[in-house]
Amino acid sequence: VFINRFFQVAHNPNMSILGLKKKQPKTFKVKVITMDAEMEFSCEVKWKGKDLFDLVCRTIGLRETWFFGLRYTLKDTYAWLKPEKRVLDQDVPKEFPITFHFLAKFFPEKVEEELVQEITQHLFFLQVKKQILDEEIFCSPEASVLLASYAVQAKYGDYDPNFHKPGFLAQDELLPKRVLMQYQMTPDMWEEKITAWYAEHRGIPRDEAEMDYLKIAQDLEMYGVSYFSITQNKKDTELLLGVDAQGLHIYNPNSKLNPNKSFPWSGIRNISYSEKEFTIKPLDKKKEVFKFYSSQLRVNKLILQLCIGNHDLFMRRRKVDSIEVQQMKAQAKEEKARKKMERQILAREKQMREEAERAKEEMERRLFQIQDEARLANEALIRSEETADLLAEKAQIAEEEAKLLAHKAAEAEQERQRLEVTALKTKEEKRLMEQKMREAELLAVKLVEESERRSKEADHLKQDLNEAKDAERRAKQKLLDITKTTYPLIAAYSSPPLPLPADGGGLNLETGSIRIDFKDTDMKRLSMEIERERLEYMEKSKHLQDQLKELKSEIESLKLEEQQAGIFSHRGETRACPEPAYLPQSTRNSSYMAQMSFLEEV
Repeated sequence: VFINRFFQVAHNPNMSILGLKKKQPKTFKVKVITMDAEMEFSCEVKWKGKDLFDLVCRTIGLRETWFFGLRYTLKDTYAWLKPEKRVLDQDVPKEFPITFHFLAKFFPEKVEEELVQEITQHLFFLQVKKQILDEEIFCSPEASVLLASYAVQAKYGDYDPNFHKPGFLAQDELLPKRVLMQYQMTPDMWEEKITAWYAEHRGIPRDEAEMDYLKIAQDLEMYGVSYFSITQNKKDTELLLGVDAQGLHIYNPNSKLNPNKSFPWSGIRNISYSEKEFTIKPLDKKKEVFKFYSSQLRVNKLILQLCIGNHDLFMRRRKVDSIEVQQMKAQAKEEKARKKMERQILAREKQMREEAERAKEEMERRLFQIQDEARLANEALIRSEETADLLAEKAQIAEEEAKLLAHKAAEAEQERQRLEVTALKTKEEKRLMEQKMREAELLAVKLVEESERRSKEADHLKQDLNEAKDAERRAKQKLLDITKTTYPLIAAYSSPPLPLPADGGGLNLETGSIRIDFKDTDMKRLSMEIERERLEYMEKSKHLQDQLKELKSEIESLKLEEQQAGIFSHRGETRACPEPAYLPQSTRNSSYMAQMSFLEEV
């Protein structure tokens, strides 16, 4: 280089020797903060905003650069680094290193169709997630829990109850503070609800989980909207202007969800800006021109930048994709197919590894089981040998016992034969006793019938006796009446006394008195017959009582013999003496006791 420079000076005398020392350009330090990293660069003084932005994009590997920008803080507001101006010529902070935030400046209408690169999706996911957690985007509690479950899937992968124990989300910020304060729920309860949704996302890879998160978030009302304070005229109350990928929206200051008026990009013909006044001219000339005012010049420039950038992207989406975008989409498609194939291979390998581990565990378990079985078999063999010796001793003892039992069996057989003979005798005696009992029962029945007949005859005789006594009384009364009537006649005629009849009865008349002797032969005869019947009845009753006493004594003796005889054995079995089959025991005892009680009363 020095020789070349020397020859150049020789051919060009106007070139100074001092040119041999090249001046080093001045540089300044820049710190760029992305959503997941911090980077520091050394920039040249002459660099424009585009140079720094391209350096950051190349560093992180981002090709979809049209969505992003470098934002810096300026007093109470923020601004975006302009690409066409030098960095140091803009109103950037003068402190070194200069801090910039690499953020999404414009948002797509449909994230699934427009976001091609995985890095682009990831940066959008992180930024939207932060805006939801910081409550810059309003999200309902239900949607917050669902989004949190996709965020957990993107961070931790598939849910594994053995690895993801309760409390594994304690350090993660997943829900907005407004949602946490809205319900009286503990962190464990929130984690349980998030985990329930998280378990259902099994098999979804990280990039797809982030895309599912963005597809849900893009339907939120405040997604991708930049808000600015404006007034419709200089004296009106304040309003809010919202700028997003769809167009311009006018809100009340207290409501950022539902706009009062909207101007879609397709319906706007022109947006003009003059100092603090903005004019929106609709494409339809019949519609009224809308004007609004913004008090700060920096804010007005920022509004104009966002309007121009969102409108350019709106028009770009309606055109055919450029060659670069088509190549990116093709590469992204191939990359997704490759990753899908890798995931499938990985899933198969994981499944095969799990199956191999399960087979290994099964073999180890089977080995332990076989070892246990061998140990148990060995112990059983030792026990069986000991048992065999014991059984040999028991067999010898059993043989001796068998001989003794055979001797006892012979004796038992003799005793059984003796008991059978005794049982036969007992049966015969019992049969005779039962026959006597039946005869006694028949006799008792006959005596009862005879007693009833005699009772009826006694009643008839008592009735005849009463009738005879009544007849005697009436006859005596009639005789007295006749005597009173005939007495004066007897006194008048003074006739001699009449002789007494031969049977001792008749009429005797003495001096001053009359004695009447009346004898009823029928009454005497009747009384004699009654007395004779009573005596006969008493004799029969006494005879019957004697028979019953004798029968009782025989029954008692038989019962005593049965108790002494007990039960007898027949071929090793024990049987009680059977009762007579012709009548149940309870019936015989009750009938017998009733007859005995009746006869005793008689």
